[in-house]
Amino acid sequence: MSLMLTPMNLGRAAAWWVVYRWVQRSFPGVPTVTTQGLAAWLSQGEAYSPMGPPPILPIVIDVRRDYEFAVSHLPQAHHAPNLDAVLALGLAPQQPIVVYCSVGYRSARLVAQLQAAGYSEVYNLAGSIFQWANEGRVLVSQGQPVAAVHPFNPIWGLLLKPELSSLPEE
Repeated sequence: MSLMLTPMNLGRAAAWWVVYRWVQRSFPGVPTVTTQGLAAWLSQGEAYSPMGPPPILPIVIDVRRDYEFAVSHLPQAHHAPNLDAVLALGLAPQQPIVVYCSVGYRSARLVAQLQAAGYSEVYNLAGSIFQWANEGRVLVSQGQPVAAVHPFNPIWGLLLKPELSSLPEE
């Protein structure tokens, strides 16, 4: 499947470049993992063989608001919208953690806070749920697969493929 070069696709690609640079410049000390990297990391659990040591899988944290999380989230994501909520999970400081939001800014801020709190294996999901969804990766709501993402607002929703944007009544 090839990507059609349309003004909308070119505009979305340029906007993503700006978003990535903005997050990177705002939080230069925050490590990232790509959506491809997270998908591969999580798939290690599916390929686990009892013949070897179990893989250390990351805990996935969604920092978006309740109503955003309700529309969809990554499978097995924990909803923890702030530092106190993550700390309440009781995770070990060396536990790998991947944090995401809509595009990566709110999650990068939380990763920086977790680093300051002594967590050593925390990563921001580059492009966050918007990138994950745009790549056609699995999203769930109430345990069922869905194909929609809360766009945060109509402007940010332009970073989503149009068929994925779902702005329900709140």
